[in-house]
Amino acid sequence: MSEKRSVLVVSDTGMNKNEVLESKLSTEWKVSVMSIHDNTEAFLRLLASCDALVGGRLGRELPKNSKLKLYQVPFTGFDWIKPADLPAGALLCNTYEHETTIAEHLLAAMLEWQTGLIRDTDPDMRVNSFNGRSINNGPHHLEMRGSTVGIIGYGHIGREVAKRCKAFDMKVMAVSRTLRNEPDLVDWYGRIDQLDDLLMASDFIVSCLPGGEETRSMINKSSFKLMRPGAIVANVGRGEVIDEAALYEALASRSIRGAIIDVWYNYPSDTNQNPWPSRFPMHKLDNVIMSPHNSAWTCAMSDRRWNFVAANLDRFARGQDLQNVCFRGERVD
Repeated sequence: MSEKRSVLVVSDTGMNKNEVLESKLSTEWKVSVMSIHDNTEAFLRLLASCDALVGGRLGRELPKNSKLKLYQVPFTGFDWIKPADLPAGALLCNTYEHETTIAEHLLAAMLEWQTGLIRDTDPDMRVNSFNGRSINNGPHHLEMRGSTVGIIGYGHIGREVAKRCKAFDMKVMAVSRTLRNEPDLVDWYGRIDQLDDLLMASDFIVSCLPGGEETRSMINKSSFKLMRPGAIVANVGRGEVIDEAALYEALASRSIRGAIIDVWYNYPSDTNQNPWPSRFPMHKLDNVIMSPHNSAWTCAMSDRRWNFVAANLDRFARGQDLQNVCFRGERVD
């Protein structure tokens, strides 16, 4: 009988329910779950003998001369690793399954900007009842119908946002590096170099872009000058895509109507476990809806991700093509 393939699951990789992976596999694997922080040397020794690793950033170099063939990231981002960091021939794959929950979170915030139901109407009625008005005398609110959403980065998340906006009879504009022919979802489609056209025409501007050199500060002070005074800017991609100072200035001066921000500039660290998310006092502004980078996180989303990870490990064990291959390692030990 051949030896079982082995996979090491990083227990502190940012995912929930690491222990469920083994129960979802339909092929034979020896599954180990371990934190790199408990015993770093033991972790790296075990990793060197494993066929696959499930985890995120380790914060140190992968072991030399390891038998690693698959680095399965159980979430989307992998900007912390390059082909030169991964043993030659090993594959790095990522995982999505978060796009529907992010789109729902975003639409809830967009609806709040149009209706004011939670932040304005409900609190006012609890204090003032009808406030002496007949029902047709207000307070009036805005509609989603007929407004325009501009999606920057039309990938997994952008497409789910477009689907939901179309259900509200909104006009959908999008820009991305790769044009897709989806006239049922997108009314106007352009390349990234046509971003200014989208900014000038949109009531809601939604960034779904990943971070990195190509996208850092893509939305900047000049971009905000192009936006409509009533524009709402949303960021569910990476914080650095929108210039931090320019965003704060636009909100504080009310040159735009407001923002929906889920991704930030400062995050908890070993030295500061609860920082404010920006070097500017965004939390003191009343025209930004804030969330702590949790738009994707539901129990169902975590379960879908583990289903995908298990399915990719099963494909690996059967010698089948893997899904979501990001790159092949190039490091020669």
